[in-house]
Amino acid sequence: MNGTLSLGVRRGLIEQGTLLRDRKEAIGQLVGGVGVFLLLALWMGGNPAGGGVSMATFMAVGFTAFIVFSTGVNSLPLLIAADREEGALLRLRALPRGIPVYVTGRAVSVLCQILLQVAVMLLAGVLVAGVRPPASPQAWLTFGWALVLGALSVVPIGAALGAMMSNPKSAALVLGLPSMVLMLISGVMIPVRMLPEVVGRIAQVFPLYWEGHALRAAFLPQSAAAAELGGTWQLGTAATVMGVWTIAGMVLAPWLLRKVTREESGTRQAERRI
Repeated sequence: MNGTLSLGVRRGLIEQGTLLRDRKEAIGQLVGGVGVFLLLALWMGGNPAGGGVSMATFMAVGFTAFIVFSTGVNSLPLLIAADREEGALLRLRALPRGIPVYVTGRAVSVLCQILLQVAVMLLAGVLVAGVRPPASPQAWLTFGWALVLGALSVVPIGAALGAMMSNPKSAALVLGLPSMVLMLISGVMIPVRMLPEVVGRIAQVFPLYWEGHALRAAFLPQSAAAAELGGTWQLGTAATVMGVWTIAGMVLAPWLLRKVTREESGTRQAERRI
């Protein structure tokens, strides 16, 4: 187990290092969401969002959750679907511990991308747009575990979704609309109290709502809890829900990838390309 984990971590770090050495890839990875955030924060970030919080700070919370979710549930499935289409998953059958090492490596690489993008966005936001960072060591601790647990709760699910897609084009078509809907109903861009109560209840099933909830607890003052469902910060519930999704994804993703590789063959790949 330790050997599998260390090999997977090494694979993920090497993959991320390769991406960063590619200047175009590195710029594309950092500029997209960060650039949009800075444009919006500079345009409207000085306006108050309520409770003594600037709109820039409120948007920083939303964009942090967006980066985590979109990287784990949109970008990762496309990468895995591309590996499946190119035959990389089929070749893993010939390698000892191939699937667990592959899943761990992809997860580590994606986690590195998330941490790097969030760090650049927040640094730029604080220096340029007036984003207020967490105000206490406890708030920083909340930010840290919410970011990491939020990423862990979506990355394995993203891997499982990628395993079910035959190619990147189908992955983009299938996942695009549901992901956007979930973003809209989870309160990371629109205050959840503006939505019908039943929508809020549905959103609470998914980890994205709870990640946004915990991030708001880290960045916003205590008085902002009144705007949350339930009127208080529910950090224990947030950690529990994200933890359940993490465990479920870690069980499901390797099983699905093993199932896909067992059923995969060169003939089937050729048929999909016709």
